[in-house]
Amino acid sequence: MVQELSKPMVSHISHSVEETSRIAATLSATFVPGTIVGLTGELGAGKTQFARGLAQGLGVSQRIHSPTFSLVNHYAGGRLPVYHLDLYRLETIEQLLSAGLDEFFSQTNGVTVTEWFERWQQLAPAPWQPRAILIHFEHLSETDRRISIHDSGS
Repeated sequence: MVQELSKPMVSHISHSVEETSRIAATLSATFVPGTIVGLTGELGAGKTQFARGLAQGLGVSQRIHSPTFSLVNHYAGGRLPVYHLDLYRLETIEQLLSAGLDEFFSQTNGVTVTEWFERWQQLAPAPWQPRAILIHFEHLSETDRRISIHDSGS
């Protein structure tokens, strides 16, 4: 089940990696414990850069790496802990659950930022679908991206 995206709450056009980071850092100021952020879009669209900006906006000083192979990176030391997930390599609900990733969608002490969030939406049963801030990235040119921010409202 893929959640249909409603009209964006906000849409931005980013012209650079730095601008993408600034948009993310600004958004992170609104986060409270338990916030879930789902990032979707093509490979290379800016999901990891946005996750870096979110973490930096929350005051995380560590270098933010894509968790493509580790599945989860945990960052502390900021205003809220950040759990950075990447679902790119996972294709079944069994893989998601055996990796223990479901616990990050019900955490209440930090921010869960998930790249390839559509995998969770497609595979997890409806009762396991968290309310999330959904952020979709669209390539407009080599450097420009449309970043559309939605509230899943569930």
